Amino acid sequence: MNPKIEELIQTLKVIEEEMESEFRKKREEFRFTVEEKRVRFAEEVILQGRALKIGLLRYLREAHPFNVLTAPVIYTGFIPLLFLDLFVTLYQTICFPVYGIPKARRGDYMVFDRGDLPYLNALEKFNCFYCSYANGLAAYFREVAARTEQYWCPIKHARRIRSAHQRYPRFFEYGDADSYRKGLERLRRQFESNKTPPDGA
Repeated sequence: MNPKIEELIQTLKVIEEEMESEFRKKREEFRFTVEEKRVRFAEEVILQGRALKIGLLRYLREAHPFNVLTAPVIYTGFIPLLFLDLFVTLYQTICFPVYGIPKARRGDYMVFDRGDLPYLNALEKFNCFYCSYANGLAAYFREVAARTEQYWCPIKHARRIRSAHQRYPRFFEYGDADSYRKGLERLRRQFESNKTPPDGA
């Protein structure tokens, strides 16, 4: 791999560690801890949050009419999301052992902690659940697709792509046939070096 790219990857890892440090500071500022995937707030924070909670009836009464009218379209999205979730899980369960690709842990991408926020009403918590599920599923799907791409076609595109997955920088340069042929089997075995640790906890 290009030494400059390797250096940039290391720089990104340092930045990620700095970001995690900032997240820990925010936890201290808002006075919560995460214990076994559950969020625990200080009692005064819970009381303050409850005081700022908008009741469900008031929330619905004050909702923008177009938000109410489009809600069924949004919630219908659960159906294709559930099918995608099932497909991705079956896909990697069946195919990854054949290829020797380690499976992505679905639980590392599904985080449902917004329901612990004392200032959200039941509908807001449900909406947060929906968004957490959709975005967690997207991240899970992306990681499974990225691992598949790393195994079958770890070649960069000729054009710059937006928001490349984190495995992409280690792929072979577009047009570099020699590196591809010599290094493909090696790269097919390098999954753990790119493993994303679960965030939070």
